[in-house]
Amino acid sequence: MQIIKGGHSGTASQHRTDTFTGTVWADAVMGQSDGVAITSVSFSPGARTNWHRHEAGQILVVTSGSGHIYDRDGTGGPITVGDVVFIPPDEEHWHGAGPDTFMVHLAISLKHNEWLEPVTDEQYRDAIAGAGA
Repeated sequence: MQIIKGGHSGTASQHRTDTFTGTVWADAVMGQSDGVAITSVSFSPGARTNWHRHEAGQILVVTSGSGHIYDRDGTGGPITVGDVVFIPPDEEHWHGAGPDTFMVHLAISLKHNEWLEPVTDEQYRDAIAGAGA
């Protein structure tokens, strides 16, 4: 058993630029332990992850604001406070804030992830437009 006091792993917030577009901050809630990592991720409007996939899947819990999540086939849609999303193993996807909203979510990453190319502005706009946002 492991108890993590104060809801964080003791690491400093990270301004994430290498695998995200826009202004994104990540705070480790629980560093990698037995193949599971939990991170609180804060997205500014329009900010988003690169395309990526997780070896054993990923779970997102939206804690503030609203945003979007999509896979390569365009499946997905808007997400908001209280929504929980399960992304199956190896499904290539991205997630981030809406164009005019902030979003914070807990990202529960299972096993290792692979970062891919950035989501282009056109891909982002097309996905958001398709959602009716």
